[in-house]
Amino acid sequence: MLFSMDHWRHAFKLDPNKEISDKDLESVCESGTDGIIVGGTDDVTLPGVVDLVSRVKKYSVPCVLEVSSIDAISPEFDAYLIPMVLNSQDKQWMMDVQHEAIKQYKHFMSWKEMFFEGYCVMNEDAKAFTYTNCKLPTREDVLAYAYMAEHVFHLPYFYLEYSGMYGDPDLVYDVSSELGQTKLIYGGGIHTLAEAKEMSMYADMIVVGNAIYTNLTEALQTVRIKQQSF
Repeated sequence: MLFSMDHWRHAFKLDPNKEISDKDLESVCESGTDGIIVGGTDDVTLPGVVDLVSRVKKYSVPCVLEVSSIDAISPEFDAYLIPMVLNSQDKQWMMDVQHEAIKQYKHFMSWKEMFFEGYCVMNEDAKAFTYTNCKLPTREDVLAYAYMAEHVFHLPYFYLEYSGMYGDPDLVYDVSSELGQTKLIYGGGIHTLAEAKEMSMYADMIVVGNAIYTNLTEALQTVRIKQQSF
């Protein structure tokens, strides 16, 4: 059976450079979330990635790696998300890094386990924004990137990433209206069930990350968006 994230409504993102206790990790993995995404920007190392995935794999929840460093790719994951940073001003984050990863690892990574995602970073203060030399897009820019993700590159996912900052629900709605087959992933600043509910009205999948490390109790409540009523 082919791996798919198309049915995911909720995912937790764990940073291999941040500490999480065994108890808290169990709560995250047993929360009922659709899956775990392992990814980060700073100091993502192979030992850190391997340690985290080995802990997560004790549970039945699917676990995917969002590749941010080709030196930290492990074969232990169920699938791999390959970001293409559409609003980066450097070609390397759109094509060159991805090309190098495929060149080195295509022999042990099944193409059916690799999912490319159009990435649009919306927070100028985010480390990912600076690291990938992004330019802050206008509303029209974002809609054009979404259109390109679906109609030019035929990507399965378009990731609107506010990276720690709660985004604009109106823009998320506009992007969702622009997309048809390409799934919209939203991440950034979701700390409460109310915020999760608002963004899940428009995004196909929401990603909760920082809240795990700042207020786990509230973060776990966000999984309730999978229910029909609140």
